[in-house]
Amino acid sequence: MFDNEHISEAIAWRHDLHRHPELGFQENRTSELIAGLLEGWGWQVHRGLARTGVVARLGEGRPFIALRADIDALPIEEATGLDYASIHPGKMHACGHDGHTAMLLLAARKIAADGVRSGTVTLIFQPAEENDGGARVMVEEGLFREFSCDVVYGIHNWPGLPPGRLVARDSEMMAAFAVFEIVIEGRGGHAAMPEQSDGVVAAASRMTGALQELPARRLSPLVPGVVSVTQIHTGSAWNICPDRAVLRGTARWFSQEAGDVLEARLAEVAQGIAAAHGCRATVDYQRRYPATINSAPEAALARQLGGTMGLNTAEAGPSMASEDFAFMLNERRGAYIWLGAGRDGDNPGLHSAKFDFNDAILPTGAEFWVRLARQATGD
Repeated sequence: MFDNEHISEAIAWRHDLHRHPELGFQENRTSELIAGLLEGWGWQVHRGLARTGVVARLGEGRPFIALRADIDALPIEEATGLDYASIHPGKMHACGHDGHTAMLLLAARKIAADGVRSGTVTLIFQPAEENDGGARVMVEEGLFREFSCDVVYGIHNWPGLPPGRLVARDSEMMAAFAVFEIVIEGRGGHAAMPEQSDGVVAAASRMTGALQELPARRLSPLVPGVVSVTQIHTGSAWNICPDRAVLRGTARWFSQEAGDVLEARLAEVAQGIAAAHGCRATVDYQRRYPATINSAPEAALARQLGGTMGLNTAEAGPSMASEDFAFMLNERRGAYIWLGAGRDGDNPGLHSAKFDFNDAILPTGAEFWVRLARQATGD
């Protein structure tokens, strides 16, 4: 479907993006590169949604299909040692969004060259997927009001699966998630006289274990849920009992009921344990992303097309990780797809400082996008 020259150019775009990572809502150079290429191929390009988002269209009238790629990087110091490693300290493409972008650009070039004879193809290059909810912002700013859409699809590389695998479940793909911060406060004092201070550190320690046990004790074993304490900040010296500790972490779930239970019980447990140690706890709990739930017909179409490409589309379980593509699926039918991207030997996972997108799957993902666009528009 793609000649070697075009594949090589797409890999070069990917390496360029990898070398110049930009964090959420700051993807100015990335957006300029994307928009310039698309305009050169004849796409109608629109900029400015969610600050750095790029939306491009080709065709006219129904059916309307949208294909989405995320474009932001992560605040991680790269440790790959690659000759195209990040030139920006503390920033890197550790999740493969550089690959997702290049994949959709390669497909866009082919779609433009072939032309869209019926219907409309919309490309969504979305900023700020990592934690900042760029998809939510695009939707709130009128993505689907300004650009009619019947169905929307997204692809993520998945290093936990081998190349040649494609997963599109009929329902749950990724979990909802919330972040929390718990501030524990009490009297501090000398470590030699602990009776004259409150048990701030003891409360933080017991709270950590109790919170992580919440899903096992408050949810049915058949209902997925995870609470992880990921940060504990307290103390300043060997011989001081501190008067303050801060715990931070995440909660994850699929069903709305499970999310409500975890939120309510987390606050109860935190405040109860703090009180038992003579302290008080203030809980800040913020729900960030809803669960990513596919529409069954669109997921089935993805598997069917994957099968025509010789991909293994066998069922796989959902992930407790989260994805802001969920905000788009809350508005329109569609499917989120994992494309196997594992490597032989050392195979760093997503968000690792040693992660690098597997260029070998780039033409596979691009071909899938082209076939999907053709199928959806009746070409």
